[in-house]
Amino acid sequence: MLAELTHRCPLHCPYCSNPVELVTRERELGTEEWCSVLDQARDLGVLQVHLSGGEPLARPDLPELVTRASGLGCYVSLVTSGLGLTEARLADLVDRGLAHVQLSVQGADAARANLLAGAKAHDHKLTAAALVKRFELPLSVNVVLHRANHDQLEGMIALAERMGADRLELANTQFYGWALRNRDALLPTREQLAAAEPVVRAAMERLKGTMQVVYVLSDYYEQYPKPCMSGWGAQQLTVAPDGTVLPCPAATAITTLPLENVRDRPLAEIWYDSESFNAYRGEDWMREPCRTCERRTVDFGGCRCQAFQLTGDAAATDPVCRRSPDRGLVDVLLEAPRGSGEFVMRGVR
Repeated sequence: MLAELTHRCPLHCPYCSNPVELVTRERELGTEEWCSVLDQARDLGVLQVHLSGGEPLARPDLPELVTRASGLGCYVSLVTSGLGLTEARLADLVDRGLAHVQLSVQGADAARANLLAGAKAHDHKLTAAALVKRFELPLSVNVVLHRANHDQLEGMIALAERMGADRLELANTQFYGWALRNRDALLPTREQLAAAEPVVRAAMERLKGTMQVVYVLSDYYEQYPKPCMSGWGAQQLTVAPDGTVLPCPAATAITTLPLENVRDRPLAEIWYDSESFNAYRGEDWMREPCRTCERRTVDFGGCRCQAFQLTGDAAATDPVCRRSPDRGLVDVLLEAPRGSGEFVMRGVR
């Protein structure tokens, strides 16, 4: 379960996949409400809880939530920008059962990273990484790749090595929320992706057994879409800061999908019985060409959110797929002249 504790964040990253309309502090679940969500999630069978945001360190009750989740037997990860992670705070979280930290990195050097984050954050991230390693926690480093930082790919891999990362995720931007709003400025070029492939392949080989390197493709350029969360409503769920329960983190993008809230209905009922979770489970919802495609159990028809954003129909074949009748919509985007590269930075509340 991805528990998005808050949308508040000290960074302004233009590639953020959170909704453009962020949940305000006043609408966030309270401590007891989140503890109830964690209890219900464990009863449902959840074993991994990722405490995320926004910035989860903005929640003063984060220690209590770590205690509750770890006490239920869950593996607890903190997904953070690193800002606000002091030695004392980390020591307390570790004592309470924190098992893993994922830290975001925006660029290979302070100048580029701070520009993309919209804040002087880079040095804080290096300090945070050193703290995580001092407490002997597994460290994942997440880098969102786009046109404005692809040229620093080798430098960001080297930075992750210096930080002592156990896992490095190099993820090309997925276009939801603020990232969709900035798509023209973020979409990499074919030349950038071609240059990245041998660099990533070499790093995977060189670092095998030392650091796991995961590369998430820029699927607009691919022949087939990425698998949707291992299948819609199959293995994962997200709880937004206001208690809205999502079959995938970007599901608010589908404005025609009725979403339910843990304030109104138990989590198990939402998982098993809600219209939102059952809308695209299995294969019955599929049309041609997905219905008879041999890849339907591989990519599950692709991303429902992406299908909706590009076609207005969440049941359509993901237009990324070369077999989709709507593939031309993606080709037009790829061939369009590149804009100025200026971003609309993510808002903070």
